[in-house]
Amino acid sequence: MPSRRQILGVTGALLGAPRLAGAQNAASRTLRFVPQADLTVLDPVFNTATVTLAHGFMVFDTLYGLDADYNVQPQMVEGHVVEDDGRTWTLTLREGLRFHDGEPVRGRDCVASIRRWGARDMFGAELIAAIDELSAPTDRTIRFRLKRPFPLLPRALGKVTAAMPAMMPERLANTDPSRAVTEMTGSGPFRFNTAERVSGVRVVYDRFDGYVPRQGGTASRSAGPKIAHLDRIEWHILPDPATAAAALQQNEVDWLEYAPNDLLPLLRRARNVTVKVTEDSSISVLRFNHLTPPFNNPAIRRAMLGALDQSQFMTAAFSEDRSLWRTDVGAFLPNTPMANDAGIDVLRGPRDMDRVKRDLAAAGYKGEKVLVLQPMDLAFLKAMSEVAVDMFRQAGMNAEAFAADWGTIVQRRASREPPDRGGWNAFISGFSAAGLLDPVANLGLRANGDRAWFGWPNSPALEQSRQDWMAAPDTAAQQAVARQIQTQFWQDLPYLPLGEYFRVIAHQRNLVDIPVGLSTFTGVRRV
Repeated sequence: MPSRRQILGVTGALLGAPRLAGAQNAASRTLRFVPQADLTVLDPVFNTATVTLAHGFMVFDTLYGLDADYNVQPQMVEGHVVEDDGRTWTLTLREGLRFHDGEPVRGRDCVASIRRWGARDMFGAELIAAIDELSAPTDRTIRFRLKRPFPLLPRALGKVTAAMPAMMPERLANTDPSRAVTEMTGSGPFRFNTAERVSGVRVVYDRFDGYVPRQGGTASRSAGPKIAHLDRIEWHILPDPATAAAALQQNEVDWLEYAPNDLLPLLRRARNVTVKVTEDSSISVLRFNHLTPPFNNPAIRRAMLGALDQSQFMTAAFSEDRSLWRTDVGAFLPNTPMANDAGIDVLRGPRDMDRVKRDLAAAGYKGEKVLVLQPMDLAFLKAMSEVAVDMFRQAGMNAEAFAADWGTIVQRRASREPPDRGGWNAFISGFSAAGLLDPVANLGLRANGDRAWFGWPNSPALEQSRQDWMAAPDTAAQQAVARQIQTQFWQDLPYLPLGEYFRVIAHQRNLVDIPVGLSTFTGVRRV
């Protein structure tokens, strides 16, 4: 006859089994992700950080999407009608779209969202400038009456680069564009879990059961049906690469957005881990502050071309494995229609630091301090920042680093004050492949002064060429203008291109269907 302890043990096991099974099932439907940095700013219209953009595509949705081949596809819209020789566009929203608060997505929400986004985004500003009237005739329609044809309208509203053309409730979209929205009520496939967010530690998202994916088609980048197979997404903030890699090996996390290059051999040997070189690439850039000496002087900026060795930056950040990166990078993404070799010879051949020093002296460099913002919690940016400081010093410049976490760097780079009053002279960042296909999408090429991206370059010639490209009648004409743009780029030098790299991710082997492009979580499954 069984003892009382045995009976209680069996009973406890039977009672505990459903709970254990439930816990295991919940764990299987939770994905633990390690982003490249902490999420410090939530508003994807207000902020251009990649981590904010990835967050934005979870919580919000866009009227159009881009597929893996960068073709524009309807997303929130059912379709559109173009009339009056391209001067009137009527967009119709899909049925059943709802925000996370249960309210339907209405045309007037989209109108307010487009206006706010257009006040923050370079591409959006071009669209707003072409609008004569923007209205919502019904709850499901949005009408653009244009001063002139704007055939790039769907591409503008479907861009996958910052700032995100996110559709928000009208009450949030009416927020002053100069202030960040803090309430995260979107219509995307995941809800932002405000209660469980711990700054510097964790960000949590829950599947939005009211999300209605597109019917038909193939999920691809931000286009097609966005189906959330997972109930919960946890972002675990682990700034130390070794700690993140160990957590992946020990099955404490599921996916590293950036696998540390020096630990790739170790991760490849782990039986439970898949290491993958993604198809999408990014261009690293060294951004100058054009408002403050010494880089407010274009001749000093140009002198640094003689010091630039793209391979040094790429090797420091992404190892000596040249399959992970390439050099000879100009203003556009290599091997795409607008890429060209205009002026590229300036990057080739041996670097002559003595000549650079002479060029700097001739340009009027007087020993001003060069302060380089260096994020300590992003290994690849940290490494490239060290190379930048060394490059400036070898050229005879008085360079030093300001070391801080990425969130602090993001805040400081917005300052237009001199370095000794909280400003800066240079920082390292990057642009995704989608942002370098043409001069309209390229955030770093905008040279409209106070309205430009951080660094605030001012070049009427670049701005005019951008308009010429938009007015070009065909691809051949666009390519000719793109060549002119790259020629002018080397003269004005809004930034130094540091090379192209391919992101390497690492994840648990039981994760499948990780999408191409920005780190998004629809379509991802656990098997």
